[in-house]
Amino acid sequence: MKRIMQLAAALLLLPGIALADDGLQAADTSWILTSTALVLFMTLPGLAMFYGGLVRSRNVLSILLQCFAIAGLVSILWMVVGYSIAFAEGGAYFGGLSRAMFAGMQEETLSGGLPESLFALFQMTFAIITPALIIGGFAERTRFSAVLLFSAIWLLVVYAPVTHWVWGGGWLGSMGLLDFAGGTVVHITAGVAALVAALVIGPRRGFPETPMMPHNMTMSVAGAGMLWVGWFGFNGGSALAANGDAAMAMLVTHLSAAAGAMTWMFYEWVKYGKPTALGAITGMVAGLGTITPASGFVGPAGALVIGVSAGIVCFNATLLIKRVWKIDDSLDVFPVHGVGGMLGTLFAGIFASTELGIFSGQGFADGIDSMGQQVGVQLTGIVATALYTAVATFVILKVVGMLTGGLRVTPDEESQGLDTTQHEERGYVNL
Repeated sequence: MKRIMQLAAALLLLPGIALADDGLQAADTSWILTSTALVLFMTLPGLAMFYGGLVRSRNVLSILLQCFAIAGLVSILWMVVGYSIAFAEGGAYFGGLSRAMFAGMQEETLSGGLPESLFALFQMTFAIITPALIIGGFAERTRFSAVLLFSAIWLLVVYAPVTHWVWGGGWLGSMGLLDFAGGTVVHITAGVAALVAALVIGPRRGFPETPMMPHNMTMSVAGAGMLWVGWFGFNGGSALAANGDAAMAMLVTHLSAAAGAMTWMFYEWVKYGKPTALGAITGMVAGLGTITPASGFVGPAGALVIGVSAGIVCFNATLLIKRVWKIDDSLDVFPVHGVGGMLGTLFAGIFASTELGIFSGQGFADGIDSMGQQVGVQLTGIVATALYTAVATFVILKVVGMLTGGLRVTPDEESQGLDTTQHEERGYVNL
């Protein structure tokens, strides 16, 4: 027994010895390794299946391939220059190029207590899913070449600079913007870009008169479940440590997702007489997107309010965009992710307060003393991100259209479906 106790004591000392040697935090590294896999899982296969089931059967492969191709393309661009623009030392608006091609990154190079290679890979998975989200705004009508070129330019012109503003030492982060896991960086940029793309490219043939129902809700529900699970890495991993911040981020993420799903489902049930699977999973995604910027700053009660609010606000935003304004944001990227990201970024400035009783959070940013001041910073981040994204996206779309001979396919190609006209494949074969 004495020998076993001595061995146990020696094992307990090992993490401290390793930490003294090289500064590497083993537990944190293990968690972020897991989180990185979870965030990539959100795109492949989660988002691919979620979006794939929502389009018509003649376009399912086009959506799946767009997600896969964006994952590969963005990964390479992130290594070449995207990571450096986002996280290398630079100015207030743009990082430098000192880390282009991952220059200077070795096995022993650290970013805090993590291997820098792991930090860069974790951030790469965020860079992958953001342009992949945008394709929902122009699904079923856009040339594959235009999708790829747009995604590549948009990553470097919009995503990487905004990431630098918020997380890379830029001006919004310096102001004290609270964005734990990507309300501005991911959801507002993707949502606004999708809305602009839908307006520039135009609606699908037959919209809004012709119903365009999802062809495979089973696939979409499965994909939505993968997104829910993967979001634990998205938000929990953004703590960059295996600690209470990560645990609380996961808890509030789950609560907001559950509240968003139930709110949307029951709201739809009351309004239209029946609950739908599409409503439940869309509400879940709204709850997840809305809690994302606030997930490291709010408590469980605040998360419940955020999730319920997401279900109500995003539901009505969807009706406004499609039925009132008649904008064909095909898979509801702006009303769910864009509006949700804005709402969550604003709520972060409210529910981060430590003076709201049961609704209290973790406190405001350093140097900010009041809710009004914090909300002002949050609004600045929302407006600046949305305006920059809208203008830059519009310009990128026009340039891509000129370079590719047009953003959208011909009417005949759209009627036949992108699977056959763009890829000479079919998602389903009649046996």
